[in-house]
Amino acid sequence: MAYYVYILASRRDGAIYVGVTNDLIRRTYEHRIKAVPGFTTKYNITNLIWFETCDDLVSAISREKELKKWKRAWKTQLIEKDNPNWDDLYDSICN
Repeated sequence: MAYYVYILASRRDGAIYVGVTNDLIRRTYEHRIKAVPGFTTKYNITNLIWFETCDDLVSAISREKELKKWKRAWKTQLIEKDNPNWDDLYDSICN
């Protein structure tokens, strides 16, 4: 089973959220419809702007914790390496 570490954003240079899931489409959709009250709901964080795949849950959680400790500038560089315009990737993973 694949696991995903992902970053959502409210907008470019807005609030960001780092998470982990085994179903990226479902989890992103839950954030978009604000299914669970919390940080992403409060700050309207709905755009999937970056993700990577991990082979196991332990690796995914470890990577998530690593990214959460990073400075904002480092996360921005990671995002902009593959997604320079901070485009919402949700539609592209649904197809």
